[in-house]
Amino acid sequence: MGDVRRTLDGVWRIESARLIAGIARVVRDVGLAEDLAQEAFVAALEQWPESGVPDNPGAWLMATAKHRAIDRLRRAGVHERKTQELAREVQRRGEYANPDLAAAIDDPFDDDLLRLIFTACHPLLSTDARVALTLRLLGGLTTTEIARAYLVAEATVAQRIVRAKRTLSAARVPFEIPERQELAGRLASVLEVLYLVFNEGYAATAGERWLRPELLEEALRLGRILAELLPAEAEVHGLVALMELQASRARARLGPGGAPVLLLDQDRSRWDWMLVERGLAALERAYQTGNALGPYTLQAAIAACHARAHAAEDTDWERIVALYDGLAQLMPSPVVELNRAVAIGMACGPAAALELVAPSARSLRCASTTSCRPFAAICSRSSAARRKPAGSSSAPRR
Repeated sequence: MGDVRRTLDGVWRIESARLIAGIARVVRDVGLAEDLAQEAFVAALEQWPESGVPDNPGAWLMATAKHRAIDRLRRAGVHERKTQELAREVQRRGEYANPDLAAAIDDPFDDDLLRLIFTACHPLLSTDARVALTLRLLGGLTTTEIARAYLVAEATVAQRIVRAKRTLSAARVPFEIPERQELAGRLASVLEVLYLVFNEGYAATAGERWLRPELLEEALRLGRILAELLPAEAEVHGLVALMELQASRARARLGPGGAPVLLLDQDRSRWDWMLVERGLAALERAYQTGNALGPYTLQAAIAACHARAHAAEDTDWERIVALYDGLAQLMPSPVVELNRAVAIGMACGPAAALELVAPSARSLRCASTTSCRPFAAICSRSSAARRKPAGSSSAPRR
C-alpha cells in the first residue's frame, strides 16, 4: 500500500493540473472539477493495491473522473444543458461535428491547461486567493503544504481556496482563454502570481528559512509550462528567464553561518550553470518574439549581465544602467531608482550615484546617514568595477 501511495502521489503531482483542466472544460466549474479529480484519486487508492498500478496512470485517472463527471451531470439533471453549452463552444470555435460529452473530455486539447491557469489567476480574486488557488490546482500542492510554505494557518489557506472557488462560481467566470484584446491584462495577473510564488521561495517574507526551494521549483515549473503554451508572448519568456537566472544563484546566496551574501560577493563557481544557460536561452526567445520589452524581460536582461560576467569586476555596468533607464520608464519606483543609482555608481563612480540616491532613499524612508552607508560602501568599489576590460569575454565561467 505504501508503494502504491507514493506512486499515486507522484502521478497526482504531475497529472492533477491537466486532469482538473480537462474536466473543468466540460463541467465549467473548477471547484467541481477538482472534487471529481479527488474522487478519481480516492478510487485509485482503493483499487490499485489489488489491481496494480495501470500502465498509464494519468489516463486511468482521467477516464475515472470522466465517468464520474458524466454521472454527476446526469444525476443533477443538467446533462442536456451542459451538452448544449459544449455544442455552443464547438460552434464558436468553428467546429461543426456533433458534440459528444465523453469524447470532449478525452480530447487532449492543450489549451485546457491554459484555461485553468487564467481561471485560477483571474483578477476577480484577491492576490492571496490567486496564489493559493494556483498552487492548489496547478501545483498539486495540498492545503497543508501551501500553509507550511507560507507559514500561515492551514485553516486560513483552506478558507482562501474555498472562497476563491465560490467567487468564480458565483460570478460565472467562463472557463476560457481571454480574447486577444483582454490577453495583456489577464496575462499580467498570471505573471504576477508566478513571480510572487517565486519571490516567496527566493527571499521568504517570514520564518527562519531565507530560501524555500519547494516554491522556487514550483514557480519555475509553472513558468516553463506557460512559456510552452504561449510561445509568442515575450514577457512570459522574460519572466522564465528572470526566474531561471535568479534561481541559479540560490546556492551562493547564503554563507556558512546562514547569513545572506550580496551578489557582488558571491562565489560564482557555486552558481547553477545549467539554470544560467536555460535563463539565457529563455531571454533569447523573448527577444525573438519581436515584441516590445516589458519589465520582466528588462529585469532578466539585467540578471543576464551578471550571469555573463566572469567575476564581479567584469560586469557590464554601462549596459545595466541603460536597462535600468528603460525599466524606470516602464515601472518607476523608489526601488528601481535606487538600483539604478547603484548601477550608475558602479559605472561612473560614487559621486554621480550619490546625487541621485537621496530622493529615492527618502521615498524608502532610509535617508539617514546610517541607512545609506551600505549604498556608499557598494559605490566605493566602483573604481575596480567601473567597466569591463577591453577584449574580455562575456561567456559565463563554469
